[in-house]
Amino acid sequence: MKTTTDKVWHSGKDEPADAKWAKFRELMTAEFPSPYRDENDPLAKGIAEAIKLVDNLKQEPGGPAYLGKNSKLEYTYPEVKNVAIPQNHSELDKVIGECVKLFEGMPNVNSPLTMANVWPQPNTASIIASILPLMFMPNIIEGEFAWNVHKAELESAGMLGNLFGWNPKNTGCVYTYGGSGCWFYGVKYALTRVLPDSREKGVRTDAKVLVSTQSHYCRANATDWSGLGMDNIVQIPTDPQTNQMDVALLEAKVKELVEAGTPIASVVCTMGTTDASVFDPIAHVREILDKYPNPKGYGKALLYADAVAGWSWMVFRYYDFENNPLGFSPEVIEILKQNLDIIKGIEYADAIGVDFHKFGFAPYTSSCFVYRDSAEFESIMRRGSYAYLQEVTPYNPMYYTLEVSRSGAGSLAGWATLKYLGLEGLQAILGGILEVRYYFQNLIEKHKNFVCADPDNTGFITLFRVYADGVNGDDQYRKEIEDPAHRAELIRNNELTAAIGEKLFEWYLNGHKVNGKFTPHMAYSTGFRTTSYNGDGTDSQAVVYALKTYPMNVFVTPEVMQHVVDCVVAARDEVMKTL
Repeated sequence: MKTTTDKVWHSGKDEPADAKWAKFRELMTAEFPSPYRDENDPLAKGIAEAIKLVDNLKQEPGGPAYLGKNSKLEYTYPEVKNVAIPQNHSELDKVIGECVKLFEGMPNVNSPLTMANVWPQPNTASIIASILPLMFMPNIIEGEFAWNVHKAELESAGMLGNLFGWNPKNTGCVYTYGGSGCWFYGVKYALTRVLPDSREKGVRTDAKVLVSTQSHYCRANATDWSGLGMDNIVQIPTDPQTNQMDVALLEAKVKELVEAGTPIASVVCTMGTTDASVFDPIAHVREILDKYPNPKGYGKALLYADAVAGWSWMVFRYYDFENNPLGFSPEVIEILKQNLDIIKGIEYADAIGVDFHKFGFAPYTSSCFVYRDSAEFESIMRRGSYAYLQEVTPYNPMYYTLEVSRSGAGSLAGWATLKYLGLEGLQAILGGILEVRYYFQNLIEKHKNFVCADPDNTGFITLFRVYADGVNGDDQYRKEIEDPAHRAELIRNNELTAAIGEKLFEWYLNGHKVNGKFTPHMAYSTGFRTTSYNGDGTDSQAVVYALKTYPMNVFVTPEVMQHVVDCVVAARDEVMKTL
């Protein structure tokens, strides 16, 4: 006697007697990737079609820095949410077309005119590597559902451990949701180490997290969401010239806290920032923590290196600076040496944050929380076993990660980048960006009204100000940041800087041309540093605004950077007409 299933489904193929759901099921076999080798795989066809459509969004050479023909934002908020799931099944080509259309007007990360932030174009190997797990769904929560894909995370730990001067076999890493995820892991690791009862009883002690005033704002996210509380962040002032954490003030604060019986959960050293390129003196910080251990009854404070924007300088650890095989200019060689000298101190950290989607040239999100002592981290963070998951491989991070489901896309992107570019490839790209930046800085110095606001910055960004015609930029800037009598002029010229930045963005969106060329996509900072008379940062207006360029793209040329200068001058002149 036939069952109900037999009656409506038969052999699994579309037959007249089949129920409607079974007919749909038959149709859907063409809407999902084939489980077998198939020259007509719908996934391969769909991806090929999507790539053609995306390619059509790209501009002709010399075109604007956005995708497509229209840069207009095509939705209003919150009206955009007034939508319902369609009742009927749609065609794959139609949905792909609608999906590609969403990219219309978006800044093109691959354009040499895109230089508004640390937003580098991802390398080809990392893109392909990050697509593969979307096809086969490895869940790197544990071994059974990841199998050999876990090697990407494990080998990343080994390669990065080697790079940082750690024992690679003892090094561990977890790919997570961004630099803020790395920060959050650092706080959780610190709380678990210093307040071991906090995992069961909650955070009941006001342990402190010490950071510099230049540290990333995600410090608030991490302390808030961890339950420690944002009030337990202690900000240490920075040197107004170097932007580094003032170690004398740090030592005084650490000593004060320890003598008061207050535990320090963590000291976070900022090892590279997107704007000021700050590197805290981490080796000295380690000495201070060793000199003043936490009061009795608490664990050892964690030294975390927030190196998501600075880790990649470590690739020059083995570079032959004397023979200079890549042929960098003498000026760039000196910058590379400086960066390496200070970043290599991260070997003293207990844990390090790494973003491949910044200076690893990989897609979002490929962030990696790297820890020196995997035995400690994985044991003190461990939870109990789970009845519905079995250990069938040696590596099962499900017991100690924040995330449960974790895609392999980030780990494969980071791993593929290290394998594909290698040390020399990364060295060539990073050094090449510095060559472009140094060239641009020379262009700025030729203009009397311009001033480089960060001449000692050894990072990739150039922060600069432009003043009214006839004003000596160097002299005016020096007075604004050193003499409180010129605070009003600082504020007025900050407003000018913001107006120029807004004008440039308007021109970029509108496809405005200067000297027959499209305006680049740039940005401006509303306070990348304080003035010397505002060291504690309490005066919210005594800060420095600056235009900024990040020439992160390998397609950037000297001609492009000269065009940036021309556009800034034109925007300044246009703004001055309204003042």
